[in-house]
Amino acid sequence: MKTIWEEIKKQISTELPKNTFSLWIRPITFIDSKERSVFLGCPNKFSRNWVAENYVRIIQEKLANLLSEKLEVVLKVNPVRKETVPPDFIRDAKQLTFPNIARQKRNGRVRLNTRFTFDQFIVGPSNEFAYSASKALARGAGSNYQSLLILANTGLGKSHLSHAVGHAILEKKPDSRVHYVTAEDFTNEMIFSLKNKRIEEFKEKYRKLCDVLLLEEIHFLSGKEKTQTELGYTLDALSNSNKNIVYTSSLPPKDIPRISKGLSSRFISGLVTTIADPDYETRTKILVKKASDQNVVLSDEICHFLARHLKRDIRQLESVVKCLKARSDLLNAKIDLSMAKDVVSSLVSSEWSITPKQIHKLVCRYYKVEPDMLGSNSRKRIYAYPRNIYAYLCRCHTDETLEKLGETVNRSHSSILYASEVIARKMETDNRVRHEVSFLSKELEEMKK
Repeated sequence: MKTIWEEIKKQISTELPKNTFSLWIRPITFIDSKERSVFLGCPNKFSRNWVAENYVRIIQEKLANLLSEKLEVVLKVNPVRKETVPPDFIRDAKQLTFPNIARQKRNGRVRLNTRFTFDQFIVGPSNEFAYSASKALARGAGSNYQSLLILANTGLGKSHLSHAVGHAILEKKPDSRVHYVTAEDFTNEMIFSLKNKRIEEFKEKYRKLCDVLLLEEIHFLSGKEKTQTELGYTLDALSNSNKNIVYTSSLPPKDIPRISKGLSSRFISGLVTTIADPDYETRTKILVKKASDQNVVLSDEICHFLARHLKRDIRQLESVVKCLKARSDLLNAKIDLSMAKDVVSSLVSSEWSITPKQIHKLVCRYYKVEPDMLGSNSRKRIYAYPRNIYAYLCRCHTDETLEKLGETVNRSHSSILYASEVIARKMETDNRVRHEVSFLSKELEEMKK
């Protein structure tokens, strides 16, 4: 059952914004299962209550889909583990350890996913250039550029390529000091160092004890002025020493709000690549590869059916293969087209899904905004805030692309992405925003019935 819970978490991660999933679902652990009940552990009472109010229904639905039976979900509070010793600062180019950041398996001095290698990456027209550029940088071929910026929406493979660069460099030169870090972790590490009077050690780690920097999610640097300043000095030091840097982002630097021009120019000083949504042929190749990795046999008919209906991202394709395997194993049944259709119906709600038009109407009615004003150029809060809520709800409740959602309110795809992430971050600290989103989400769920 623990394995099934981990699979359910992966499925939910494809349906919720990243920050929302990380805050509420990822910390939940499997405790036990008795009779027709599943016991799950939350980190604290507030988390338990919030999950009970907002996410129990989706958890129960996922359980029912995988096990073909309805089970009761019982949420409990995990016992608090006290940290008796402060985290040590590791000088030898290793990652700082934080009490609130889960430890991950490391490859030498870095945290790299062992599955994210160039051999495991499926190449197609949508990602061919990004793949070739990443591989060239890792090989040291063509020294015309030291840095690489990979732009892509969530779930399209930019992190895979970033990790692959690290793996390839370490395979060629095992002694290379490769640092993999997200922009958020870089910020937290810097704050920790400042508070503990170890900022000089922090600077030395990234400026002198680093040969390759893999910096993920640079769009999260928005508004973090002190971090931007420190990162700018770090990038200059690495550049002057001819070190390699790989950046990833969901937004082009020019579209990241409140980012300094100097830092933005550094990000695009090297090679800039993009990854688009995979086309039909590439989705088919990905399905075949994921099925092979899971020892799952999919007929050509099933593969083509899945490729036609699953268009969001690679995570969705991986999720459907794991879901089919789980059903086949638990029910001792052969994977056929009927099972595939059943699984797809739980992942892609095309026939009964909420449309952007319905969300648009609900948001305008709730916030008392004229429909035309949601798509206006006005930046007044009375219009901008509902517009951000609209973007967040659309990403949670529809399968439309960012481009399509942007067209509904006269915005770019990057604006929609940023708007939804603004709301996701506010939900972490603002009870009012959480309750408003929860209420509107429940209203949308009622529309499906």
